[in-house]
Amino acid sequence: ENFATTLGSREQLAIAEFADALLVIPKQLAVNAALDATELVARLRAFHNTSQVQEDKADLKYTGLDLYEGTVRDNLAHGVVEPAISKVKSLRFATEAAVSLLRIDHRIRLDPEEEQQPAH
Repeated sequence: ENFATTLGSREQLAIAEFADALLVIPKQLAVNAALDATELVARLRAFHNTSQVQEDKADLKYTGLDLYEGTVRDNLAHGVVEPAISKVKSLRFATEAAVSLLRIDHRIRLDPEEEQQPAH
C-alpha cells in the first residue's frame, strides 16, 4: 500500500487493489475463527508497516495471527515457518491469471433479449 502511493499513474490503483486483495487472506482466516477480523488485521498491518519503515524493528515482519488465542504474535519465535516458495508460486499464478483476464481485448456480450410483444 505504501509503495502504491509513491506512483502517480494508473499503476497506483492496480497496486493498491492488489494489496487489498492480499488482505482478504488474514481477514477471512480471522472471520473463520470467529474473531474480530477488523481489529486483528489492523494490528497485523501496523506491525508489518513498522517493520518496513523502521530498520531496528525489522523482526516484526514475522508477525502473524494466532487464531487460537485471538492475538498477533511473532510466528517465527513460536516455530511457525511457512513454505514461502509454494505461497509465492500460488500468488504468482493467481496474478498471472488476473493479468490474462485483464488483457482480453474483446468484451463478452450477451445477445440482447428479443423485445417482448405487449399482450393484447
